Amino acid sequence: MKIKVTSNFQITIPLEVREKLGIKEGDFVDSTLDEKEGIIIVKPYRRKWTTVRFNRTITQEDIDNSIEEALNNNNS
Repeated sequence: MKIKVTSNFQITIPLEVREKLGIKEGDFVDSTLDEKEGIIIVKPYRRKWTTVRFNRTITQEDIDNSIEEALNNNNS
């Protein structure tokens, strides 16, 4: 599959590839250069989220207090 490089050295990822990889407008991709093979590897950038479960509802006040406490501890 040929992809044209623009005057700003930009490329467009073909629709078929974007759909298969789930890449949408505004997403980030990682690129790696394989010098030995002379290829660029482009893959979706996926953040790894950590989920924390609490046995109670967390309020905005709880969040604000935690941030304030963290900032105070960081400045000590």
